[in-house]
Amino acid sequence: MKRLIYDQLLEWKNTDQGRHAVLIEGARRVGKSYITNDFGNDNYASYLTIDFSATTDEIRDLFYNYLDHLDDFFHLLTNYYQVKLFHRQSLIIFDEVQHFPRAREAIKRLVADGRYDYIETGSLISIKQNVKDILIPSEERKLTMRPMNFQEFCLATNNQMLWEYICDCFAQKKSLTPPMHRRAMNVFRQYLIVGGLPQAVAAFIKSQDYTLVDHEKRAILDLYRNDISKFSDSIRFKVEKIFDDIPSQLQRHEKKFNLADIDYNARLREYDDAFYWLLDAGLINIAYNTTEPNLGLNLAKDDRYFKCYLFDTGLLLAMTFNEKEIAREEIYKKILFNKLEFNQGMIMENLIAQMLRSSGHHLFFYVKHDRGDNNENMEVDFLLSKNVITNKHNIIPIEVKTGVRYTYKSLRKFSQKYQQFVTKPIIIHQNDLQIDNGILYLPAYMAELL
Repeated sequence: MKRLIYDQLLEWKNTDQGRHAVLIEGARRVGKSYITNDFGNDNYASYLTIDFSATTDEIRDLFYNYLDHLDDFFHLLTNYYQVKLFHRQSLIIFDEVQHFPRAREAIKRLVADGRYDYIETGSLISIKQNVKDILIPSEERKLTMRPMNFQEFCLATNNQMLWEYICDCFAQKKSLTPPMHRRAMNVFRQYLIVGGLPQAVAAFIKSQDYTLVDHEKRAILDLYRNDISKFSDSIRFKVEKIFDDIPSQLQRHEKKFNLADIDYNARLREYDDAFYWLLDAGLINIAYNTTEPNLGLNLAKDDRYFKCYLFDTGLLLAMTFNEKEIAREEIYKKILFNKLEFNQGMIMENLIAQMLRSSGHHLFFYVKHDRGDNNENMEVDFLLSKNVITNKHNIIPIEVKTGVRYTYKSLRKFSQKYQQFVTKPIIIHQNDLQIDNGILYLPAYMAELL
């Protein structure tokens, strides 16, 4: 499977010339180990992988006893793994490095030695807990790996030409034409159901069977729940409650996370650590309300008013429809043919949040309720900042719509009230691209191109 992070690794190899190691962080099961081994095989004369989740005491002892004698260190390492290493032509991979922080600390000496390149992988769910007694090397560059985005899904499912056509139409701001739009929406709905975790995507490519895909997704959810039990310590109960309650929270019209649904007497300060744990683990995406849609959305964010999305929409769908297997299969079929009447808005909004995060955006929204003045009541799903900042008109308001008929009063009111800050508003919908009355109507499959 083609992953876009591969190109970032290639740029690092060609430009860094061994001055830094790369640490690839991300939730479990996003494909970190696969891509590093693939990269090593393609771009080096040889590569060696140390999997610290299953390595032996002999290898661990090398990092305690031989870092002051690197000739001996590499001699013993290569003989143990029976891999020949070549000066400046070989890669050493520290896989699941969070299980052995001593190896991460050793990166400083190994990079200074300069013989080989180094890539580390670590699951966010535990890597930040295992650094208490080590010195984090400054010779380490971090890359974040997320679930496969829609572009990667198109490449994996042999739809590369379709994706290129989508990009061309987006660049020219023109429609795809009805036949191509229908095809693009069909692939997009497949992505919505399957999600972006490689294990689920691989099952879909191999079988085209959504029931088998669902089994893979539920196995991954079980893995995450086991990790929560294992690593979240004293806040385990709170983390579990938040994680399992995400679907019901997103079902609500006002998608702000309401702790009272978990515990009537709950206070945010009591759950802060649980939200931060899930965010650090890479399992959720959080969007914050901004009280002033001006330059620097982060400066005006309200930490108390936020929306919590699951990091992968395929998993969200599996959590939402947790009924009998036959019922789930029928549900997926109806979603594929766009025949299911349910709160699609929460699924689509979660997917758009996922796509925007995959493009590097931080998530913000705008909501205001004024009982005294109805004209002040507004809810705008997402706010983005333009790439190139100017004196004014830097904020892009976005509304996500799922039905054929819809209104956009909040978007109009918001654009009017903050017209000095707002550039062309966007409605993300299930129809083809068009521009009308100053609004860009964008098909959902183009969201990550923003």
